[in-house]
Amino acid sequence: MSVTVKKAPEGKTEIIVNELNLRSIDRTRKDVGTWRHALMAAESVYNPNRSRLYDIYEEILLDGHLSGIIEKRIDAILNKTIFFEQDGKRIKEMDAFVNSAAFREIMRIIMQTRLWGISGIEFIPGKTPMFAQIPRKHIKPNLGIISFDQSDTEGIAYEGLPNVWILGDANDLGLLVKCAPYALYKKSNLSDWAEYIEMFGQPVRIIKYDSYDEQTKQELKKVLDESGSSLAIMLPKQADFDMKDGRHSYNDGTLHLLFLNALNAEMSVIILGNTETTVSSPKSGYAQSKVHESQQNEITKSDLIYTANMLNSEQFLNILAGYGYPVANGQFVFAKEMDLQYLQARMAIDKQLTELVPISHEYWYDNYGIARPE
Repeated sequence: MSVTVKKAPEGKTEIIVNELNLRSIDRTRKDVGTWRHALMAAESVYNPNRSRLYDIYEEILLDGHLSGIIEKRIDAILNKTIFFEQDGKRIKEMDAFVNSAAFREIMRIIMQTRLWGISGIEFIPGKTPMFAQIPRKHIKPNLGIISFDQSDTEGIAYEGLPNVWILGDANDLGLLVKCAPYALYKKSNLSDWAEYIEMFGQPVRIIKYDSYDEQTKQELKKVLDESGSSLAIMLPKQADFDMKDGRHSYNDGTLHLLFLNALNAEMSVIILGNTETTVSSPKSGYAQSKVHESQQNEITKSDLIYTANMLNSEQFLNILAGYGYPVANGQFVFAKEMDLQYLQARMAIDKQLTELVPISHEYWYDNYGIARPE
């Protein structure tokens, strides 16, 4: 496999995204077989290509349940309070940027990296931070380039570019690779369910006539044509006819609903780590919902650490320094949000501990989210 790499001229900054040959998303019909072939192409050792797999990602993101639980996970991070500090003190000069729409979008892209496996941002030089998201199909992490065409091995090397930030791991295909088969099965299931409703959801009109009475037959046919479009059958009285409606074998469509709920539950576990924080099962209770909530809180904590690590990466801080922000020796920090019930139980224990061992002031500040005095 030959690879052609183009480097940006010295002292000149080119807008990479303007040089890419973008293609429309492939919206042709996809099934689990399509997903498996796309996965094999993405995992190829000699010539990995994620283009077809990412087209499937775009398709499954049209699923309402999947897009909803994804937004729920991302919003859990975007709605947290974050600020920039140096030596434990909040830097007010950074608040305007932290509260801007651009910074919120950067955080969203960081979280989306966990879904797609990789993301890319190209920052445009200027007085204020402006950026363009690099299409994921064009990022070739195994080659270290941004390809001109989504299927090419020819492109621009991004290693060392000060204004290009590539996030993610070269071998990570994201959480959506696990959701894809369930979302595709769900799409087929809904299609089958709609066909079932069309067939058995309307009453069947059966009219019998004397086989020798042709005039009556024509009049009855006219009545059926003028009285609606639901299924109608005309039979001679002498015919032996028995119509099986399928409701007993299909249990009135309940089978489709059970399959649908099972697929939604699998996607909820993949994205949120649980099911009860999104929908309530018939046998769920308070204790079960608290366990599921605790599981989701652990995932949120992991996402907070991941996002903070990305924001505090050397490359991103250098990019902000290029825009003139005072980021030297500082870091982005999420404000601690406390569970009152948990704090009450912990406070009772800590009060008893103070009678046994000395506890530093730093312990109270750090564990109870108390602001340090000036």
